[in-house]
Amino acid sequence: METTPQFFRHGPSSLVRLAFFIQLSLVLMVVDTHFKYLYEVRQAITVALYPVQSFAYLPITISNLADDFFIAQNLADENARFKQRHLIDSGKLQQFSALVIENEHLRKLLEATPRNKSKTIMAEIRSVPRDPFNLTIILDKGLQNGVQNGQVIVDNLGVIGQITRTYPWSSEATLINDKDYSVPVQILRNGLRSVASGTGKYKTLELNYMANNVDIQEGDQLVTSGIGGVYPSGLPVALVSKIKRDVSSTFAYIICTTIAGADRNKQVLILSPQFRPESLTDSADIYLEDKESEKNDAH
Repeated sequence: METTPQFFRHGPSSLVRLAFFIQLSLVLMVVDTHFKYLYEVRQAITVALYPVQSFAYLPITISNLADDFFIAQNLADENARFKQRHLIDSGKLQQFSALVIENEHLRKLLEATPRNKSKTIMAEIRSVPRDPFNLTIILDKGLQNGVQNGQVIVDNLGVIGQITRTYPWSSEATLINDKDYSVPVQILRNGLRSVASGTGKYKTLELNYMANNVDIQEGDQLVTSGIGGVYPSGLPVALVSKIKRDVSSTFAYIICTTIAGADRNKQVLILSPQFRPESLTDSADIYLEDKESEKNDAH
């Protein structure tokens, strides 16, 4: 029996097919709207097509992730720059409050020269000891970065400590509350000078040899006085937290709490001493030269 080849067969026309599928679509829409029969079917189709959709959106997803990465990297770099700038500016601004209480007449009388700008080195705390009796920290800057023994460590709040040991690429700093260290300070409220000594306890200092009738109150802020040339003047050090006046004792018992601390910030500033021994030697040489010239003029 002869059969007609498939490509010679004639089916419904295109118009009939279009009308059929339009009617089928309308029926499915009505059924889905009123009876919700196709909800499970639609969910199954969505699950089946999800991998295909994810693959189709893959280039866009990768592009978005790359953009987010570069944006986050730029924001992180910008945040780090702003944080360093803030730390440097805070180190400079800490001296302003002490400048207010300075007497212009005394500066003229002593022919005080303008303060030299301290050289600063940005450093990061590498390790903080867990031992409460070990009051030293390790920094990631050393001799190769210009760090020297005796330099002062500060953060955005105030004085932390002093460099006591240096290595090629790291250094060790001792906190100001170490019992072997002391800081020349003055009370910001009235300019009274004293020396704050470490007690060996974390964040605790003591003012020794202060008379019972001394003008000091709880909450008074102590700043560096600049005497000795190691600590630049005006840097916040501590707050007076406890005062005990005993009539049987000549001196008052005064405890202070440090303002800054190694547990607050990861970045610190290393400041150079305000005066150096060689500068004093140069001043003495100039003085002797002036005296010699006066003698020669006299003769």
